Order: sequence, then C-alpha cells, then structure tokens
Amino acid sequence: MKTLTGLALVCVCLAADDSFITQYEYGEMLYKNPRGIGCDRCHGRHGEGAVIARYKEDGKPVELKGPDIRHLSIAALRESLEKRHRVMPTYFLTRSETEALHYFLTHKPE
Repeated sequence: MKTLTGLALVCVCLAADDSFITQYEYGEMLYKNPRGIGCDRCHGRHGEGAVIARYKEDGKPVELKGPDIRHLSIAALRESLEKRHRVMPTYFLTRSETEALHYFLTHKPE
C-alpha cells in the first residue's frame, strides 16, 4: 500500500509540473497582453520594432515607430517600463513580470 501511495504521489507531482508554463511562455503572454494593449502592437512580434502610424506633417511623410527592445538589459527594460512615455502606456509590472518579459525578449523559443 505504501508503494502504491508513493507511486500515486509521484504521478500527481509529475502531472502538476506539466500544468505550469515556462518562463518564456509567461513572458510571451505578458508581451502580448500585459495590461490591456500588448507590447507587440508597437514593438513587433518579437521586440524588433514596428510601425505604429504613418501620417503627414507639414506635407512631409512621418513614420512613428516603436523601437527594437530585444537587446535591452534588464535594468534598462525596468527603467523604461517604470517611466512615463509620450506614446507608451504605463503597465505597472511586478519585478517577476519584468524578468519574464525580459527573458522572452532575449531568448529563442523553447
């Protein structure tokens, strides 16, 4: 009976591991929808930067573009997320959320 109970416990623990997402997956989820609008809208699918809008100013074409954020250090990413930007919303991410987001931006898919 002890062996059977131990085996059942091991099976439950292994099954529980399968239900957790990886750091990369968590970061990807945050990137796509951190608090309403996703980072991907302005920074592209993987942080490479994307065109936000095109318009004319004084008759000249202007392109508003989100910067490439794939190579930011964790400190630079945290600083950028904590300050107010003219265009970018403020997300109020936790430290662990910022770390997961940084992991997603700096690693290839698992």
